[in-house]
Amino acid sequence: MAMTGSVPGDSPLTFGVEEEFLLADTRSRAAAPRAAEVIADARPVLGPRVQGEFFASQLEIRTDPASTSADLRAQLAAGRQAVAAAAARHDCLLVASATALLTRHPLPITDAPRYREIARRVGPLATGAGGGELSGLHVHLGTFDRAEALRLSHRLRPWLPVLQALMVNSPFADGRDRNCASWRALQYGRWPTVGPAPVLDERGYDALADRLVTDGTVLDRRMIYWYARPSEHLPTLEIRVADVNADLDATLLFAVLLRGLASSLLYEAERDAPAPDVTDAQLAAAHRQAALHGLRGTGVDPSGTSRPMIQLLHLLLRRGTPGLEAHGDLAEARALLGAVLATGTGAERQRVFHRRHGSLHHVVDGLAALTARA
Repeated sequence: MAMTGSVPGDSPLTFGVEEEFLLADTRSRAAAPRAAEVIADARPVLGPRVQGEFFASQLEIRTDPASTSADLRAQLAAGRQAVAAAAARHDCLLVASATALLTRHPLPITDAPRYREIARRVGPLATGAGGGELSGLHVHLGTFDRAEALRLSHRLRPWLPVLQALMVNSPFADGRDRNCASWRALQYGRWPTVGPAPVLDERGYDALADRLVTDGTVLDRRMIYWYARPSEHLPTLEIRVADVNADLDATLLFAVLLRGLASSLLYEAERDAPAPDVTDAQLAAAHRQAALHGLRGTGVDPSGTSRPMIQLLHLLLRRGTPGLEAHGDLAEARALLGAVLATGTGAERQRVFHRRHGSLHHVVDGLAALTARA
């Protein structure tokens, strides 16, 4: 089967987005465990596109698969607006921050058998010191069979730390400055299986996935949390490396860059271009650099050469240009990237809010206003 959308002129490579959000109480600004009420309120508008998450103070909004960036933007905006309005009716703010800036302990877990079992298995990793509400942004690419998704995952590996660095948005958590750009990435990285995806073919993937389930490392295949993984319920490759961002332009930029890059890499693969030559240790170090320093950190290019993240971001744009052009996204990607770089990453913008106003309450307010501005 040909990889859909891998060359100019093919049908477009579809993409969809899942955004995880926090609910904050309008008075205290602390995480508010009212997701069930807000979801029920938003369901008449969004249907199953809004659903619960691990903690009762979190929810997820997803899009349907989109062929164009305009469609994706419209779906993202409509989802945010509907849920922000529902949240307001329950004295909550909808906040796109990858951590809860202010929260209360113990953290209430959503009352669902799967979440209770995961909490039992991971224990303090989820609810103890350093744990807490962690909210990500996931992009589903394509229609791929598993073998195709795994081949694309291999070629994307060196570029994912760069995209992670672009999307950092969690310097504060639980009332403290965590002295990093993405506390979510540092804490989530302690969970079983979280990290760079290993290089595997379909048989190797199935064998490893079965072993992880059999030996109790994970509850089931859905708990394999690699940064790029074949979805277990959709014919897609799911990219799980980003913090959720309040700025909708940043979310759209991430998705558009990722689709353009993926299309370009698929085109190269069909012409037997060399695969990346980067070790797991190099990738782990690059992802940690992204979490600590964002775009001020250091990553690796596909040859394994160390480079500044900001330089790698511009290389990524160039590498993805054929795919961006094929989807009509190149001009938009350049404009969005310029705007995001001018205003700073989400983490940098949170720090600006904090310096300007001096309290995390004001940071929550700023994030909520930006989230609802969609």
